[in-house]
Amino acid sequence: MSNRIQLLPEVVANQIAAGEVVNRPASVVKEMMENAVDAGATCVMVNFRDGGRDLIQIVDNGCGMSPVDARMAFDRHATSKIRSVDDIYKLRTFGFRGEALASIAAVAQVELRSRTADEELGTLTEINGGEFVSQKAVAAPVGSQFMVRNLFYNVPARRRFMEKSTVSATHIKTEFQRVALCNPQVRFDLYNNDAPVYHLEATTLPNRIVEVVGPAIRHNLLEVEADTSIVKIRGFVGRPEAAKKTKPDQYLFVNGRYFRSPYFQKALMRAYEKLIPEGSFPACFLYFEIDPERVDVNVHPQKTEVKFADEEAVWQILNAAVRETLGKTGAIPMMDFNDEGKVEIPVADRTAFYQEPPSRSDLNYNPFLEGYDAAEAPSEPRGVADVAASFNPPASRPIPSEFAVEEFASRGWDEEFASESNFDFVGSEQESATQVSLPTTDLFDFGNALSLAGGYAVALCGGGLVAVDLRRARECILYEEYLALLQSGSAVSQQLLFPERLVLSEREYALLEENLVDFVALGFDLELCGGGALEVKGIPADMLSEELDRLLYELLKLFETPASGVEVHRERLAATMAAAGARPLSTPLREEELRLLLDRLAACRERSFTPRGKRVVCEISTQQLKEIFS
Repeated sequence: MSNRIQLLPEVVANQIAAGEVVNRPASVVKEMMENAVDAGATCVMVNFRDGGRDLIQIVDNGCGMSPVDARMAFDRHATSKIRSVDDIYKLRTFGFRGEALASIAAVAQVELRSRTADEELGTLTEINGGEFVSQKAVAAPVGSQFMVRNLFYNVPARRRFMEKSTVSATHIKTEFQRVALCNPQVRFDLYNNDAPVYHLEATTLPNRIVEVVGPAIRHNLLEVEADTSIVKIRGFVGRPEAAKKTKPDQYLFVNGRYFRSPYFQKALMRAYEKLIPEGSFPACFLYFEIDPERVDVNVHPQKTEVKFADEEAVWQILNAAVRETLGKTGAIPMMDFNDEGKVEIPVADRTAFYQEPPSRSDLNYNPFLEGYDAAEAPSEPRGVADVAASFNPPASRPIPSEFAVEEFASRGWDEEFASESNFDFVGSEQESATQVSLPTTDLFDFGNALSLAGGYAVALCGGGLVAVDLRRARECILYEEYLALLQSGSAVSQQLLFPERLVLSEREYALLEENLVDFVALGFDLELCGGGALEVKGIPADMLSEELDRLLYELLKLFETPASGVEVHRERLAATMAAAGARPLSTPLREEELRLLLDRLAACRERSFTPRGKRVVCEISTQQLKEIFS
């Protein structure tokens, strides 16, 4: 019987091994970017064409390679990262196997230009399909320049089943983002078909997150920090209200290396339990620092699976750190208590006015008097029906009447807006005034108006005295204006002197592109530049440019949550725009300005409450004035 087992040729073995390390163009970008960072580069540029099929170019300003190193770098298991097996468990670098360059060169045409700082000339090395072609001296800057052309050109079956260029481009951007998030101290540039996609300057970690993911996340990051003898965790998680049902921005890194872990993601989700809807995911950017000897990254050729020696302890620390962060914001209690036997407290209805049951004292009460009978002592009914009868919810939305005139001049807008609390009258046995919505007749009018400090005004209305929150009055006016603009499809836009360029995430960019008509109707002048880039040339006339990124984020959040109908969708958009456009007043209005504002408020269909349900006008009754001066 003849022998059938034989050694594969080196070229074939390399091509098979390449399938484990390089399975798509994004894998090439990941390996080459990590090598650049390991080489000490402070600036890394990535360019690809046709989704990486035709060209992948990586340029860095790292330490570079000598002619001998440049040649040996393409041999399998040639590496400068480790010397023995023990070094694998002390890794501080990304690469260590010495397989990446050999695998890439086995399935592509590779050209490397490299020079070290102590050499006058660099080296040009060419490898085609794993075969050495040539090496010669050339002029080159310090660092390395890799040109990877015609990926999988010598593996036709593999090239035929490559992903579409658009899908491949998405994967490349994903790998680029992961490496960029690991190394905020390094400048990174990304080009797609020679067009800029990302330009990330060296910066701090929070700024890098905003630059990579998009400005919308700026206001939703909560800092996480835990320092223990087992692991040190730092980074950021998203606010519960910003959780999304779409693909989450969830990134986990250990010792500067991106990894996937459903186990640790479960620890994160457990911390958000009952804080976010089912099927929603919070954002997270968490960085683990752990003794390299307590973690094994040599699990998978792509090094995205990691094993922890203290996995359960790290799980508990991660969960506790996130819960502590959420607890500081008031999202969850800092301590867990046993709720056995707890009393259910009903939630108060903000639209209802609850009248306190009247109290009464018996001045003749003396149980020591002869013949005193407690059963005959006068008392107030305290049955369930009697308590329920003391609640008087109005038929229509109420206008709070707790404001005292003297407090308007002394209380500032910012304080009132932050607390949204009521002012209480001081007096004995006070009676709460009946609360009713303002009349909606066409003859409604504010008379003898006076503007006060802090953004308030008082005026006569229907023979009574009313107080008006001017910022909220403007919100009511803007709401109806924006609603009309959305229905007509046109708006006034104020052009920016210097257009502002923003970079959105892929899903945010897609939402904006899909709903561009609504943005134009609101007054935005936008130019979509591709690749998530957006140029804002004009904004609605009532907006401040400083609020642009936050406003866009709020609007995109609305588009992510489908409304029950077109009208409801327009109302939500108009309410968001009105809240952003109604700015606090720093000084009292002039008489003509106040008159115009109150006239416009009087013409609104809803003048008692803002679209968010906040009171705009409250009536001060004669009885309340009597109690103030009593």
